[in-house]
Amino acid sequence: MPACTRSSPSLGQTWHRISQPCSTSVRVSSRRTYAIHSSSAPRFQVFNRRTKWLQKERVASRPEESRQADYLKDEVAIRVSERLLDINRHFPRVLDLGANSCNLARALVRDNPDPDPGKPESVPLSKRISELIAADSSKSLLYRDADHDFNKKLSIKRQVLDDEETIPYEPESFDLVMSSLSMHWINDLPGVLSQINSILKPDCPFIGAMLGGDTLFELRTSLQLAEQERRGGISPHVSPLADVRDVGGLLQKAGFKMLTVDVDDIIVDYPDTFALMEDLQAMGENNAIVGREMGPIRREVLMANDAIYKALHGNEDGTIPATFRVIYMIGWKEGENQPKPLARGSGEVNLKEYLEQK
Repeated sequence: MPACTRSSPSLGQTWHRISQPCSTSVRVSSRRTYAIHSSSAPRFQVFNRRTKWLQKERVASRPEESRQADYLKDEVAIRVSERLLDINRHFPRVLDLGANSCNLARALVRDNPDPDPGKPESVPLSKRISELIAADSSKSLLYRDADHDFNKKLSIKRQVLDDEETIPYEPESFDLVMSSLSMHWINDLPGVLSQINSILKPDCPFIGAMLGGDTLFELRTSLQLAEQERRGGISPHVSPLADVRDVGGLLQKAGFKMLTVDVDDIIVDYPDTFALMEDLQAMGENNAIVGREMGPIRREVLMANDAIYKALHGNEDGTIPATFRVIYMIGWKEGENQPKPLARGSGEVNLKEYLEQK
């Protein structure tokens, strides 16, 4: 794993099986679930999309600071792009939805992208892409690194969207759609997945990654306890996220086939909670919940939060860990030549007898 671009945080990782329950001592109630699929606008708006756009524009206005905080998005983009190694196919037209500062484009041009040292050196994944369309609502962030060298190593076209929740492309116009660390800010996630399915050609994949589950559970619990202690109540300072158990159902309802959903934790160590919050702001990952006009967190709450965080979750060396749980998803648009399961009852081998023989 590449080293971080700033001295304060360090990256580590912990892998979790999908079926393994989360072992946290405090129950986190800010979980986003979906009961039905609807092509219309959601009834409840969780996130203020204009607030999120302003945050991203503000990030782009400080390019050096935001580049230093890109370590998480760069790392996830690398892991998303590596999933293309298992698909032996050329992609004439690819969409990067919610491209941020084109982290996926940088990952696609890496030399020898295969992380397996036992395999022969492979060519950059960008060699298998004829055209990459990087789309995002923030023009400033999208063009922040337009003059960097990676732009010369693939055919990339940037397109500014009014909003990532409305995808303005013709049906069956892409051979691959990718998205890395943007979809956790979408209000109508079922609707966006349906739109992605629509713009894909038959038998073509969608590969995405989003924050979910118990991301930043350490910060959630310590903030709740600090506010309860100092103010006698709690406020939603950390955004709600979808759970990995929801994602497979959402992909299926959107019409995707041959689904793959997996999750891993990226753990970053920070010197204190103030450094963590500064980096979240520099990433553009700060709170964008509707109704966040509650005002800034009071100083006494922040001080109490830092002490509680270190007491509950701190490392032996005095640093604090922050867990980013990343949900990866792959879904294929239905096509005529796709493998399909046999009809129920058509099997010719008794599984019980086969296992007994083994």
